[in-house]
Amino acid sequence: MDTEGTLAPATAAAARERYEALGSTAQVVVKETAKAMEMDAEEYRDRVTSDVVETARDALFASMLEVSVGSREEFDEWVADRDGYEVHEVGSENVDRVVWHAAPAAETVVAATFHEEREAAVGTLRRQAFGRIYRDLVTESDEAAGESGEQADEGGAAADESNAE
Repeated sequence: MDTEGTLAPATAAAARERYEALGSTAQVVVKETAKAMEMDAEEYRDRVTSDVVETARDALFASMLEVSVGSREEFDEWVADRDGYEVHEVGSENVDRVVWHAAPAAETVVAATFHEEREAAVGTLRRQAFGRIYRDLVTESDEAAGESGEQADEGGAAADESNAE
């Protein structure tokens, strides 16, 4: 079994902290991508919304998730050692390779089986893990604080102004 990626937050607070920290990185990624696409200031203001920046932040967070890759037997042993974990698995039980992400903060593991396309399976798994586990976990604090969307809007406005220069 081997692992790749670096992120497996132990608590919901740690997941939220890491997600929030990626906000400014997402803004830079979106701004630089818009520059590479030669968007002028007006087009940037029209097309780059807080949802675009949030999507970039979601993708960055998901891309960092730690993923284990191993045999069916290794995955089954891993699950057996973590009795309290909820397991979400997609794919066929008859396939001998498994990728999985364990989320200690939610006591959940998301897994997918694959035969040959390891990189595709890892990418798909990370997106599924974000959607199934982390999306609600990391946005919980924003909604509770009444900040849902405000940070991205402010960042987007700042990026709009700097792009127009």
